[in-house]
Amino acid sequence: MASVQQTALSGLARALVQHSRLNEADALACSVPSNTPGGFVAEVVQRGLMRANEVATFCATTFGSPWLDLAAYDETYVAKDAIDVKLMAKHQVIGLSKRGNRIAVALADPTNLRALDEIRFQTGLAVDPVVVEVDKLVQLLAKLTETVATALNNLSATDDFDMDGLNDVSPEETQTVDASAEVDDAPVVRFIQKMLVDAINEGASDIHFEPYEKFYRIRFRTDGVLREISQPPLALKEKIAARIKVISRLDISEKRVPQDGRMKLVLSKNKAIDFRVSTLPTMYGEKIVMRILDPTSAMLGIDALGYDPEQKAALLDAIERPYGMVLVTGPTGSGKTVSLYTCLNILNKPGVNISTAEDPAEITLPGVNQVSMNDKAGLNFAVSLKAFLRQDPDVIMVGEIRDLETAEISIKAAQTGHMVLSTLHTNDAPTTLERLRNMGVAPFNIASSVILITAQRLARRLCTCKKPVDIPVEAMLDAGFTESDLDGSWQAYGPAGCDRCKGTGYKGRVGIYQVMPITEEIQRIIMTGGNSMDIAAQAQLEGVHDLRQSGLIKVKQGLTSLTEVLATTNE
Repeated sequence: MASVQQTALSGLARALVQHSRLNEADALACSVPSNTPGGFVAEVVQRGLMRANEVATFCATTFGSPWLDLAAYDETYVAKDAIDVKLMAKHQVIGLSKRGNRIAVALADPTNLRALDEIRFQTGLAVDPVVVEVDKLVQLLAKLTETVATALNNLSATDDFDMDGLNDVSPEETQTVDASAEVDDAPVVRFIQKMLVDAINEGASDIHFEPYEKFYRIRFRTDGVLREISQPPLALKEKIAARIKVISRLDISEKRVPQDGRMKLVLSKNKAIDFRVSTLPTMYGEKIVMRILDPTSAMLGIDALGYDPEQKAALLDAIERPYGMVLVTGPTGSGKTVSLYTCLNILNKPGVNISTAEDPAEITLPGVNQVSMNDKAGLNFAVSLKAFLRQDPDVIMVGEIRDLETAEISIKAAQTGHMVLSTLHTNDAPTTLERLRNMGVAPFNIASSVILITAQRLARRLCTCKKPVDIPVEAMLDAGFTESDLDGSWQAYGPAGCDRCKGTGYKGRVGIYQVMPITEEIQRIIMTGGNSMDIAAQAQLEGVHDLRQSGLIKVKQGLTSLTEVLATTNE
C-alpha cells in the first residue's frame, strides 16, 4: 500500500518512486513548490538525481507518450499563436503543431493533467502530449517568451508622436473586454494608434492587417500602391484583431464570417477621420482592411480634382441644371466617391434639399440627408429612392445603379424635376449608355434623362523631384500622341525619387477624365439603337477626349509620366 507521503506526490513522482528511480524523501523534496522553471522535473535534474534525457525516456516508456528531441525541432513551426504565451509559461508547455482539431503539446511531465485540461479548454482542441527534455523545453520557452516580451516593449516604445487629443471611438461604440488583459494589451493599443496616425500622415487610403502561416504584416495603400510597413510578431495577431474589432463595434467572438464596421479617430477638436473596417476569415486568421475616409477630401473643390477647363465647365453646367441624371463611372478605387461628394458639396446650399442612398455612407456632409443601405432590414437603393421621392428632394444621389428597378426609379426621378447623381462600373462613358440599355432600360428613357457621363481613372502624380526623360518618337506615337503634338514645345517627365516621395518618384494622384455631355446627336444614336462604338465616334467628333487622350494631356503638363498613363488607361 502506498504511504501517505506517496499519495501527496504527483503522478510522475509516484511512478519514479514505484520504479525505484527515486526514493520518497528526494521525490518529496523536489515536489515542494519553487520558482525553478520546469517544476518537479527541473528540480530532479538540478539536484543531480537524474539526467534530463533519462527522465524523458522514462516518461515515454512508462506513459506511452511519444518522445521528441527539441534540439532537432525547427522552432519556426511552433504553434505559438494557438496557445497563449502566458499559459505556456504558466505550465511550462509549448504548442508544437496544430493539425485540424488537434494540437501537439511538448511538456516534460505528461501526467500534468491540469495543464492539458487548461490548454484543451483555451484552444477548443484535442491535446496530444509529447515528452521532451526539461532543459531544452525551458530554454526554448524562455526564448519564445522573450521574443513576445521584446515585441511588446518595442510596441510600447513606438509612441514617438503626440498622443494628446488622440481618442478612439465614442463611448457608446466600445465593447466590454477582458479587464485582466488591458495592461498587457496597452502596447498593442498604442501600436495600432500609431499605425492609424502614420497612415493618415502618409496620405494612405487603406491599411491592411494580414496574417499568414509564419508571419504577420501590415501594409498601407498609398497613391494606389500597396507598401509593407511593419511585421509584428505572429503571436500578436489575435490581440491586434481583437482591439480593432472592439473599437469598430464588431463581435470579437465571431471569427468565422466577414464583418463590417466603422470607427472614428479624433485627432483634435477640428479634425476627425472615419475608418471603414472590414474583416475576412482566412486560413491563418482574420485579415482586416481599414479604409480611411477623410471628410476634407470632399472639401478640396473641383479645381483640385484635375479636370481640364472644358471638362470642368461641362460638369458644372450639368449639375446646376434643375433636373436630369449625371453618371460617374470607373473601376473600384478610381475616385468616383470623391467626385460625387465634390459635386454634392457644390450643390449643398440652404435652399437645396439633398438626399443620398449609399452602401455605406462614407463621408459625412453636414446639411445632406445620408442614408446607409441595410439589406438585412430590407433597406436597399430602390426602397430608399421611393422614400426620397416623398421627401420633397431637389438633388438625389444613388451610391450605385446595380439593377433595373434602381435604374428605372432613378430615371423617373430625373424626368420629374430632380437632379440625380449616381455611379456605374463601366470602362468609359459610351459603354455606360449601352450598359443601361442591357439592364433593360428603354432607349427613350435613357436619351431623355441622362445629361452627362464622366468616366475617370486615378494616375500617380509626379513628385517635385521629377526629372526630364527622353522618350522615342515611335513610343510617343504608339501611345496616342499626334505628330503635331511632338512639336518640341513641351518636355516629358519621369519619376526620380527623394525623401518626400520615399524614393518612388510619385506623391499624390491626379484624375484622368472623359466628360461626355449627351448632345442631341448622341441622343439620336441612342434612340436608333446605336452601340457604344457609334457613340464614342460621335463624341470624338464633338471634341470629347477619351481617357487616353486626357491622360496624354497630363503628360504634356508634366503632372504624371507616360508610363503611368499607359498603365491606367486603355487605348
